[in-house]
Amino acid sequence: MTTANLSKFTTENMTNSWWNGNARLTQFSGLLLGAHLAHTGLIVLWAGTRVIAEAGIVDPSLSFADQNLLLIPHLAALGFGFGPEGTVETYPYFVVGVLHLVASAVLGAAGIYHVFDGAPVLDESENSRAVKFHYEWTDHRKLGFILGHHLIFLGAAAWLFVLKAMIWGGIYDPTVSSVQIISNPTLNPATIFGYLVGRNHDVWSVQGLASVSTLQDIVGGHIWIGTLEILGGIWHIQKPPAPWSRWLLKINAHAVLSYSLAGVAWMAFLSCVFIYNPLVFPPELYGPDKTALSNVQFLLGLVTLGGHVWHASIARAEFKAKSSPTS
Repeated sequence: MTTANLSKFTTENMTNSWWNGNARLTQFSGLLLGAHLAHTGLIVLWAGTRVIAEAGIVDPSLSFADQNLLLIPHLAALGFGFGPEGTVETYPYFVVGVLHLVASAVLGAAGIYHVFDGAPVLDESENSRAVKFHYEWTDHRKLGFILGHHLIFLGAAAWLFVLKAMIWGGIYDPTVSSVQIISNPTLNPATIFGYLVGRNHDVWSVQGLASVSTLQDIVGGHIWIGTLEILGGIWHIQKPPAPWSRWLLKINAHAVLSYSLAGVAWMAFLSCVFIYNPLVFPPELYGPDKTALSNVQFLLGLVTLGGHVWHASIARAEFKAKSSPTS
């Protein structure tokens, strides 16, 4: 870190109201990366400590639904912790928690490095790979390059679920109350993408995606979305955004954040309905009454939707100011 770099972090930026948060870092790609890594580390730290705490109090002789557990039911739905003849083993949950703690330490260290020792602006870094990820908010090409890497990571995560379901032990199947290997996932695009318009095989449902009724469809859907995300990521890394997308999606720092928050809000609202799907959220793991879980998702959706509107309004005001005759 050099004095020249730090001097760009002006007093005006430092004295912005606290609720501006990371908006004070919009011109500092290195510092903003550090903040993102630190935030991710905190989330992973919470997950790890919570899982370890639950592993210490869970009673294998009782139903998960009767023990007010938050994260272990998710791990159980992924097939973790089930021993021979349906017995429950808590050690795998402890291992998952420890792995999250290790990951949080790595992420936290990376965040601290980028904040205190890395270049505040990535294009001033001595690391040539870091320089590649420097961006300007008006540079559609570089933002597409970064988007591509995000899509590849998301696609890889979807494929990890597929591999867990098909090869690495299987996932919990509530129809038989045991962990099963899903060896024949649904790959028919008409079936998978029919859910987008509410078509569950030959039956129409207002629940849309949340009406999925077989684990084969769930795994097949992850194969499709994982593959499309990886291919889309490669495309965005190699190709600049098309002219029509530049016209449709106006870009500045607040606009990018508003688009991201809109996506998170949509997923939260979709989760409100998905929670009531007994195949994805089995009552024996999550309890018969999922109202509280659904309400939390709905409130998170409202908060993120409000954030989307807030940042979109600021972005729109900035675009209008730049296009005014006086500017």
